[in-house]
Amino acid sequence: MTSSSSQSVVVIGAGIAGLSCARALSPTPVRILEREDCPGGLARSYAMNGFTFDYTGHLLHLHDPSATRFIRSLLKGNLNECSRNAWIFSNRVFTRYPFQANLYGLPPRVIAECFQGLREAVKRAGRTSNDDLRYFDRWCLRKFGRGISRHFMFPYNRKLWNVSPSRLTAEWCGPFVPQPRLEDVLAGALTDQTKGFGYNVKFFYPRRGGIQAFSTALARPLDDVRYSSDVRKIMWKEKRLILSSGEEIPYRCLVSTMPLTDLVERLEPSVNSLSQAARRLKWTSVMCLNLGVDRPRVSDRSWVYFPEKEFVFYRVGFPVTFSRFVAPAECSSLYVEVSFSPGRPPDQKKLFSRIRKDLIRSGILRAQDDFPAVSFVPIDCAYVVYDRERSRALDAIFPALHRMGIYSIGRYGAWKYSFMEEAVLDGRRTAEAVLKRYPR
Repeated sequence: MTSSSSQSVVVIGAGIAGLSCARALSPTPVRILEREDCPGGLARSYAMNGFTFDYTGHLLHLHDPSATRFIRSLLKGNLNECSRNAWIFSNRVFTRYPFQANLYGLPPRVIAECFQGLREAVKRAGRTSNDDLRYFDRWCLRKFGRGISRHFMFPYNRKLWNVSPSRLTAEWCGPFVPQPRLEDVLAGALTDQTKGFGYNVKFFYPRRGGIQAFSTALARPLDDVRYSSDVRKIMWKEKRLILSSGEEIPYRCLVSTMPLTDLVERLEPSVNSLSQAARRLKWTSVMCLNLGVDRPRVSDRSWVYFPEKEFVFYRVGFPVTFSRFVAPAECSSLYVEVSFSPGRPPDQKKLFSRIRKDLIRSGILRAQDDFPAVSFVPIDCAYVVYDRERSRALDAIFPALHRMGIYSIGRYGAWKYSFMEEAVLDGRRTAEAVLKRYPR
């Protein structure tokens, strides 16, 4: 048995939520157990042949004043403020993001179909009872009409979540799906408007070190972070953990940021009702291709969405537009995201060939481009799926975990769609709850 005090709070995962929680708990004794060899969770970076790659695109979207001050103070001068320059490629043309506010440049028949559909949706809105967000496809039709839904909302979200839009709910949409006014859509159909819509018009990114710079700064003052420590069993009745090494760690209170499904699976003894609920939770996996290109400024866009089935990827991002220091001089880099069903990763050799051809067809790459760095990053639990089983499952799981003295937080612990600032705030709120329940 380890000599660590059973009065300690133990945090599983040195991702953003876990690190934020541990900092907010100070000076309460906190031990963090992280299975990787560095902090950050998926918000981490690695170097390869002079390039700095993230585990796919990670950007800081800052809205909360206290979180903004905190993150700025952490990174001091190592922070770029960026203006979003996002686009969509469909019908063989690039149009500005969001699709529903920027129809300009699409074929006239598509513009007419989308705008007419929206007008009809607006007319019906006053006569239609308010949807309870249980059906994403119905929500899209009510908010945007058939044209916008058919040309972007349905195909893009089918591609991203890897399930039919009819199986999704709209609970996740919130700030993530802009809902422009009819006059804004008209302006964006007639002109190449540059008005910003959505939560990420401005964002931040470290000047040097990739997103790892943020995670490392967040972890720096914490003196009890154990890396390469994988929790295999949670003996919740005895309040102790068993690591893959066989070591046992006691705890007073447990905060977990691992995927909720993994947490439930590790409970010992298992709880049948929780296991049944967890089996109803769904997620989608992502294969990220990080690609170094031996050519400067491949694109001046931040990222591009690809809703159509003929392209294997759903999004391509250009990190050099966030910071010029993520690639060697006279080079560029891309991250390319492909969704796949959990447990069924695509063959990387075949996928690279397909991605290269699709990038050339879309005009992003040239046939003669060379690649000084090629790296695949599989992300098993990338996006949690908001279907009609999710809420019922969570309603069964979280109260039971709370009674056990376990807090499951963060993007994957809370089983939600969120961004890094929210993870920081999740950690703080959890620390407050822990301190209220277990006073110093």
